[in-house]
Amino acid sequence: MVSEEIGIKIFAGSSSINFARKMCMHLGTEVGKSQTITFSEGNTFVKILEKVRDKDVYIVQTIGVKPNDDFMELLFLIDAFKRASAGSITAIIPYFSYAKGDKKDEPRVSIRARVCADCLEITGVDRIITMDLHSPQIQGFFKKPVDHLYGMFPLCNYIKSKNIKNMVVVSPDAGFAKNARSYANLLKAPVAIGDKTRLFHDENAEVFGIIGDVKGKNAIIVDDFTISCGTLIETARVLKSHGAEKIYACVSHALLKDKGLIALEKSPIEEIIITDTVENPKAFAHPKIKVVSVAGLFADAVRIIHNKESLSRLFDIKSTHFDKHSCD
Repeated sequence: MVSEEIGIKIFAGSSSINFARKMCMHLGTEVGKSQTITFSEGNTFVKILEKVRDKDVYIVQTIGVKPNDDFMELLFLIDAFKRASAGSITAIIPYFSYAKGDKKDEPRVSIRARVCADCLEITGVDRIITMDLHSPQIQGFFKKPVDHLYGMFPLCNYIKSKNIKNMVVVSPDAGFAKNARSYANLLKAPVAIGDKTRLFHDENAEVFGIIGDVKGKNAIIVDDFTISCGTLIETARVLKSHGAEKIYACVSHALLKDKGLIALEKSPIEEIIITDTVENPKAFAHPKIKVVSVAGLFADAVRIIHNKESLSRLFDIKSTHFDKHSCD
């Protein structure tokens, strides 16, 4: 049981209040007191409302639905804790949206993930805990330690509980194929890969075909995040044309808004399994969406790190449970 007496404090930014509360339930503590105010012109003000001198502080703030506001609030919180003489500051970022900007793949563009890493370190963060980065090499953008957790284990536990027969794991494109193979190994299923292309910086992707045998199989499409459901639905459509039976999808981070949720309702996808890294009440309440909470996984990571133990036991499907979560 973790408590204040051993010097740990969990605080929450605006985007992750419920997630932090669930973490604290696992840890047997309460969310620390802080305040965030957004002024009428858009400026953000933060204040820590309790003493944190020499405490090990953990700030939970996903960079998700409002990434610019979320990120600036996190920077200001880190700075406030630094100036309040916290012993150490760990940023818990369940979803790091700017991880998508991981490379300079065309002229005159910013490597946004690297800029964010620099900002976090300059402001005073000592450690980062996150989950399912779009590109795992982003850990190398930081000079400080980064603990990279995997939603794959609790998600696969949930899929196994459904007892789906004759499964095939499907990656929407070649870029996610290695991750899809990891899912397939855990689920003891074959892999198929979509032939996807995206011509512009929009949310429209086109899937031309499927590499692998999906005829007569129940397909599990896996990906790290979805914004509009476009890639998942397009992949499902092509899978149906190749003779797949029931189609499910499994993504770590869901930023779905009304348009995507309506599209999902009309799609051939039976169910999307997501985690709760992004607070998204409309998505959580959708009849085709099931939510697996990973707050317990992050809480376990905090406990292990605080006790100076190894995180390796978290990378085991047998030791990571799932919790069904509802916003009803």
